[in-house]
Amino acid sequence: MIFNSSVFVISVQTLFLACIFSFSNANDIYCLKAIKDSLEDPLNHLSTWTFHNLTTDSSICRFQGVTCWNDKEARILSIQLRNMGLKGEFPQGVENCNSLQCLDLSGNNLFGSIPSDPFQKSLNYLVYLSLSNNSLSGEIPSTIANCTFLNKLLLDHNQLTGHIPMEFLKMKRIKEFSVSSNMLSGPVPTFPFVNFTIKSYENNNGLCGGPLERCEWPRPKFDHSFKSGFLIGYLISTVSFVTVFLSYCVPWVRVEKGKKITIATMIMLIWRKNKRDR
Repeated sequence: MIFNSSVFVISVQTLFLACIFSFSNANDIYCLKAIKDSLEDPLNHLSTWTFHNLTTDSSICRFQGVTCWNDKEARILSIQLRNMGLKGEFPQGVENCNSLQCLDLSGNNLFGSIPSDPFQKSLNYLVYLSLSNNSLSGEIPSTIANCTFLNKLLLDHNQLTGHIPMEFLKMKRIKEFSVSSNMLSGPVPTFPFVNFTIKSYENNNGLCGGPLERCEWPRPKFDHSFKSGFLIGYLISTVSFVTVFLSYCVPWVRVEKGKKITIATMIMLIWRKNKRDR
């Protein structure tokens, strides 16, 4: 029997791709399961998310709020769970949806901080991210800037604090951006290819720059300890100068042992000497 090498190569490639898709699908299933397990669902919007009887790999594509590339490649493209009354912290398992391009968790009851790890490497293909209208707190993670394909980033109406990361300037595809109605402070970033209006930053009393009021940097103030140190140093320098002057500039003065002499007396002696020299 003649061995056909080209058929063998094609078979190996097909098997390899099948393994990749199978592994990717397993990650997506784990991703959705972790999301459901980490969130309270009082309105039962996620009741269709059942994992004990998945008939095909594409079954997850029929979950509410989930969109896949297609039925043959059951890789998750979008997770949109807006306004579902979900409660809990940001679901850590979402980083296992490696092909995710859209994540919308807005209008829920999410609390706690936005974790930085999911945006480190796993969610680099995100185009749309909305976490608005929740109760998220803490600082905005700078790792979101690793999502260089982001067109829209909506973090408004939360309780976020700290600065807007200047790393966001790396997001050159950004078209829509909002951090309004938070508790942010500091200068706003100047994006290179788009100018956002006041609406993107309003209701943050500490923000300045860009379309907002100019940032006023506080003048440095000398505290009490600095003033005290300066005064002591000045006095020491003055005494040292007088000592050196008396030691080198008027060496002709003789003072008997144990006899005190004042600066006024010293000046008088100098005046008398100058008078005699005339």
